[in-house]
Amino acid sequence: MSGSLLVDNIGELVTNARRGEADGPLGLRRNAALLVEAGRVAWLGPARYAPAADRRIDAGGAAALPGFVDSHAHLVFAGDRATEFAARMSGQPYTGGGIRTTVAATRAADDDTLRSTVRRLRAEALRQGSTTMETKSGYGLTVADEVRSLRIAGEATDETTFLGAHVVPPEYADRPDDYVGLVCGPMLRAAAPHAKWIDVFCERGAFDVDHARAILTCGQAAGLGVRLHANQLGPGPGVQLGVELDAASVDHCTHLSDADVEALAGSDTVATLLPGAEFSTRSPYPDARRLLDAGATVALATDCNPGSSYTSSMPFCVALAVREMRMTPAEAVWAATAGGARALRRDDVGVLRVGARADLLILDAPSHLHLAYRPGVPLIRQILHNGVPQCQ
Repeated sequence: MSGSLLVDNIGELVTNARRGEADGPLGLRRNAALLVEAGRVAWLGPARYAPAADRRIDAGGAAALPGFVDSHAHLVFAGDRATEFAARMSGQPYTGGGIRTTVAATRAADDDTLRSTVRRLRAEALRQGSTTMETKSGYGLTVADEVRSLRIAGEATDETTFLGAHVVPPEYADRPDDYVGLVCGPMLRAAAPHAKWIDVFCERGAFDVDHARAILTCGQAAGLGVRLHANQLGPGPGVQLGVELDAASVDHCTHLSDADVEALAGSDTVATLLPGAEFSTRSPYPDARRLLDAGATVALATDCNPGSSYTSSMPFCVALAVREMRMTPAEAVWAATAGGARALRRDDVGVLRVGARADLLILDAPSHLHLAYRPGVPLIRQILHNGVPQCQ
């Protein structure tokens, strides 16, 4: 549909565009309206001053906010690991070793099977308000399988991440240096045209700090932005490496030293927290309060994957962040929208201001507080993505 669209009678509008301290971190506006033209926000302000438009949506006094920005997901895979989940719920610890199970299933799957999974999960996430979503490769771990994973991911999102360094695959178990050479050489050369970012799982049992630095610096030289999985399973050097390399985001951040927190707070690197993983692995949650009080920028993301966090629901992660990580509802909503945009180094999403992409969620609730107040309830009444109303 062409022409202008007015979203009117918004009781509470979260803009994330602060005009002053009185507006708080969410830049709240009351009794507001918003005009969309050509997929962008063309005007917003008090409803009584709303301009004429070709079409109108009446929000009925409900709350509205920017679409969620899910900056960490793994959507390209085959199979599931429900049995592994059941074992964890019976007391088996999470080690990350199950990744190799998904690698085997993904390698054996054809393109249509992988494409169907990506489309299903992307549509599922959109229905729950994720209008921007990053996704990674990392379950192929051969040149051909990583390239096809990124190619298929690119059909669903522009935010694609090359994660050839997820784990060392079985055929290189005794030759990790050779696998790092493959990732830095032929695999990166083939994958880079299909990726915007490069990522490494820098943890015990995956890649040490020297291997991670080598891979990430090669990725930077190839023109890719840096992301990093780090400090999930225990303390380690990953956060410091991410800050050193000006990573857009270091993700997980569960086990942090004072020096890690200080480094994040003094940098442009976002700490992306993934509470779905802690929920699914019965692990300690990250201390978001500690990061926020130090001045670090915090994002929330789903970590949607078949092993350690098989959820595509950003509202669920908002509720977990408030209940388990000592975030206020406003901080959690900001982290799931503007924080995710910062983690992707985007300024056109996660915010509602003139010129931003018209990604808007209308809640079946009077306030953003209900996202945490009513966990598990499908509160998203209507979604605009690029200014286009989506079927719910």
